[in-house]
Amino acid sequence: MAELLQRKLQAEVEKYQGVQKDLSKCLSARQKLEAQVTENTIVKEELDLLESTNSVFKLIGPVLVKQDLEEAKSTVSKRLEYINGEIKRYEGQMKELEKKSEQKRETLAKLQQDFQKAQGKTPAKV
Repeated sequence: MAELLQRKLQAEVEKYQGVQKDLSKCLSARQKLEAQVTENTIVKEELDLLESTNSVFKLIGPVLVKQDLEEAKSTVSKRLEYINGEIKRYEGQMKELEKKSEQKRETLAKLQQDFQKAQGKTPAKV
């Protein structure tokens, strides 16, 4: 009985660790997106300072190509919208993973208590 519980406990620990790993990946990706938002916001602010007579260049590979100011502003705005959408998507994923993590934690606590009871020990608080 205790051996069966131990195997269940080990399996749940591995699932919990997997959820934590996924949560960590989501958090890392979200942080990268936040950095991109900051960078693009700065670019947008700089473009807003320019007048229509100023020249704007876009780096494409090793070449600087002249670009229309309105086109550059539009591109940066669309990029910001996309990145903000991705951030919201990751936030949703993170909420789901946090729920899963909490459920796994509760399951682990119950299995740990059952395992300790099976061994004849008094259950310790988790």
